[in-house]
Amino acid sequence: APESLMQALEDLDYLAALDNDGNLSEFGIIMSEFPLDPQLSKSLLASCEFECVDEMLTIAAMVTAPSCFLHVPPSTEGIARRCWHSFSHPAGDHFTLINIFNAFKAATANPTDPGNNEKWCRDYFLSCSALSMAEMIRAELVEIMKRIELPISEPAFGSEENLLSIKKALLSGYFMHIARDVDGSGNYLMLTHKQVAQLHPFSCYYNTSRIPEWVLFHEFSISEGNSIRVISEISPQLFAELVPQYYFSNLPPSESKDILQEVINYLAPVPATKEEEK
Repeated sequence: APESLMQALEDLDYLAALDNDGNLSEFGIIMSEFPLDPQLSKSLLASCEFECVDEMLTIAAMVTAPSCFLHVPPSTEGIARRCWHSFSHPAGDHFTLINIFNAFKAATANPTDPGNNEKWCRDYFLSCSALSMAEMIRAELVEIMKRIELPISEPAFGSEENLLSIKKALLSGYFMHIARDVDGSGNYLMLTHKQVAQLHPFSCYYNTSRIPEWVLFHEFSISEGNSIRVISEISPQLFAELVPQYYFSNLPPSESKDILQEVINYLAPVPATKEEEK
């Protein structure tokens, strides 16, 4: 549809993938090397700047592969949630996915016992095929990174500095996927479309007492009860630091936008005096 095409071009423009003539920019050409959606490509490239490539490769692979969480009958849902909770990361789902992938790699490191993969996944109510596919996707992305000579930073997952770097890389690509809990009960209003969504049941924040106010989400699903899937907590300050101004100025008016504008104004440098300008 023409509207979808225009929206796609607008999104690419926000991501700096197009030049002033509407052709792919140099940055856009590099983005197009990856078999990923543009926002994920942008985040992966941004991770080179923020030195969290190893972790971002894992996130990209995990969100591109099918969901690793198995749909379980109500009778075993409580057990499954306790198993999944053992991988939960307080920063959110993107970081939880890294924990799951790393645990899968460690548990299935013995090549002489391939049956161990299936058993480990069954024990934790996870999809072995989805995790194996994520492993293959990640290997493919590493090969592309090497082919186009992009740096791959060493693993540093767990440090505060690394967590902040991952959030910056994610925000560089997903600044259009921000939502705010408007009433403290998990009703998230999305900045771009002003639609209200709830947390997806597979989120590590689902059915917990701690509901973050501001989140970055991977995707919005109408078919799954207007839910946002794969979410992580962010701060308004971090969003204000990384959002392109021309995108922010085009957002529809809302209370959330007003709050963010106050943060942007607070972070803005104090205007120099005429003498300092000279």
